[in-house]
Amino acid sequence: MKLVSSLIASLVFALGAHAAEQTICPIMVDCEIDEEEIVEFEGIEIYMCCGSCVTAWEKNPIYYLKVGIDLGLIPQFEKPGDDLQKKLDEVELLEQRFCPLRPENVVSPESPFVDYKGKRIYFYRDRDIDRRWIGDPEGAFQTAREEGLLPQFD
Repeated sequence: MKLVSSLIASLVFALGAHAAEQTICPIMVDCEIDEEEIVEFEGIEIYMCCGSCVTAWEKNPIYYLKVGIDLGLIPQFEKPGDDLQKKLDEVELLEQRFCPLRPENVVSPESPFVDYKGKRIYFYRDRDIDRRWIGDPEGAFQTAREEGLLPQFD
């Protein structure tokens, strides 16, 4: 988590995510936005970096909104109104915020997962489980733990 937190802090500072305009994708936090990849939430535009992030957002927009606000990546919602805040308060965030194999990507309860050592681990893409997890789950697990990406095991 330290690695990811440092990455996000560097990106936010370098690209000015706390300025009036959003500059970082709230799902792939190492990517700048593409002004053509837009979702709308309560009439406000939120920019993504690609169509994959738009698709992920559409599966659980309120969850990704809460994570994006929590990470400081969606300045348009820096001060949500009372009605929106009530909705956000109802959303329980996962302990795990990022994919253990793609640590720059945010995961949600709708993300693909495996159950490992009695706990659920979420991934950004199904194919990562098949290509990068199944071959060496213990090695991938240990690396992700060392990087602080699996707080549910702390």
